[in-house]
Amino acid sequence: MFIRRLAAEERLTTSFPLQAYAFEASPLSTERVEAFHRYLPYNKGNRTLVVEEDGETRAAASAIPMRQNLRGRVLPMAGVAGVATHPLARRRGHVRALLHQLLDEMRDEGHPLTALYPFRAGFYERFGYVGLPRARTVRFSPADLDPLLRAELPGELTWERIGAGYAGYRAFTERCVRERHGFAIFPEFRAVGLRDRDDRWLVTARIGGTTMGALTYRIEDHDGELVGDDLLATDPYARALLLQFLARHVDQVNRISLQVAADELPELWLTDLDVHVEARVSRSGSLAPMARLLSLDALAGLPAGPGRVRVELVGDRWLAGTHLLDGTTGHLELTGGGPAPAATLTAAGLSALAYGVLDPAEVAVRGLGSIAPDAAAELRRLFPRHLPYLFADF
Repeated sequence: MFIRRLAAEERLTTSFPLQAYAFEASPLSTERVEAFHRYLPYNKGNRTLVVEEDGETRAAASAIPMRQNLRGRVLPMAGVAGVATHPLARRRGHVRALLHQLLDEMRDEGHPLTALYPFRAGFYERFGYVGLPRARTVRFSPADLDPLLRAELPGELTWERIGAGYAGYRAFTERCVRERHGFAIFPEFRAVGLRDRDDRWLVTARIGGTTMGALTYRIEDHDGELVGDDLLATDPYARALLLQFLARHVDQVNRISLQVAADELPELWLTDLDVHVEARVSRSGSLAPMARLLSLDALAGLPAGPGRVRVELVGDRWLAGTHLLDGTTGHLELTGGGPAPAATLTAAGLSALAYGVLDPAEVAVRGLGSIAPDAAAELRRLFPRHLPYLFADF
């Protein structure tokens, strides 16, 4: 077994076909193979590793150099994607070897965080990843938004193709990544694919001349469905402006669907709104994202509550040792050594606390750590519950 990094153009005949076989209908059509050529430029900055045996590609995995907000700090994040194995080479440890090397390299290059969308969550939990909330799909009739048509709202809307409005939309997501815990965005070489495909409408809400909300969407057909992507709004008025815009489609579409963050409450948007909110997660095919810390550097200096506890990190390739976590100054400080730890955590357990998705008691119940009651109280103070919103879909 030999692992090497691919040059960009090699992906067309190596990693792309493997990924397509694993995650798409197959055999591939001629049109889909031709699409690989159009897709190639948006992968130019990815790091793609392959396992080769006798000159044949047996497995592949890629990392996208991204950025993610962790409790108020924006850090480099490795977005893992395209993990696939040749059908004749499966269950031989190729993916484990690839992920170890891929994450080693990304960590060494300064990426203290990593995230992915798993093919099976249990597989990646063994690599220290923990689940993040899945975006909710919201469905409703535009007719139910009628009360908004009579509302006087501050601000204004801009409506255009995403190709024309891309620069403003990108700037708004750059603001979101600075302000929203868990939010992650693509590097520019990947993000511009949205502009170049130009297959979405963009409606933007501005209040006082500042962009406060945006939605990209497409319409399937007359009297069909308006399919929205993520409803992004940093202000209730901006969200109301976007919903008011959707209400004006009452004679054009019969249903509207949108993606919203897990902490959004569509059932409270309006009185008598007939709304269906769903976040379906299954063992395969419909999975929530996962993330983990790759380096303790991600924690140093984070905003933290006034807790103080010594923990031992075990069973992981990248996080290990005994560390004092001290948030008494309002920012997390880490020191090594010292007396016996009050908690033992796996990488997934520590990542769950840092991302704010599990309580210390839940970490213990899930088998991701062993935590004494006093230590659990300190960890709650250090890492208050804080739901992340990944946004980027890869």
